[in-house]
Amino acid sequence: MRHRMAVAVLALAGLLLSLYLTLHRLGLTGPLTCGADNSCDKVQSSVYADFLGLPVAAFGVGGYLALLVVALVGLQPRYVQRRAPTLLLVGLSALGVGFTAYLKYLEIFKIGAICRWCLVSAILITAILIVSGAGMRGQSAEGGGQSGG
Repeated sequence: MRHRMAVAVLALAGLLLSLYLTLHRLGLTGPLTCGADNSCDKVQSSVYADFLGLPVAAFGVGGYLALLVVALVGLQPRYVQRRAPTLLLVGLSALGVGFTAYLKYLEIFKIGAICRWCLVSAILITAILIVSGAGMRGQSAEGGGQSGG
């Protein structure tokens, strides 16, 4: 299940990035390095930088952590032939892509700035969805494995 290993690596990168942005939003790091236009700081200090009382990046921490755990569990011998972990990866990453699309809309049309770090996160979650979807198709082509949990 190479797709699960690839998802684990991508999710780890996303987790570290989201953790960095969360720590920045909480005032625990210095300024963001994001080019001369300060677009990252503009995004991170906007009224949209928090969602449901938490930094938006904290949702990334939770999402990427969940993806990492599911991918690593899916690599265990007990689950390697089962489709459930891959289906869960597809579902979680699809939610992440949807939320990211909403955030990109806010950046472009409401804030008027694009955070490069957030763009990297958008690329990571999209890559996770693509890799997971390809893994699901690969499992179908191989006979699908067991469909049980």
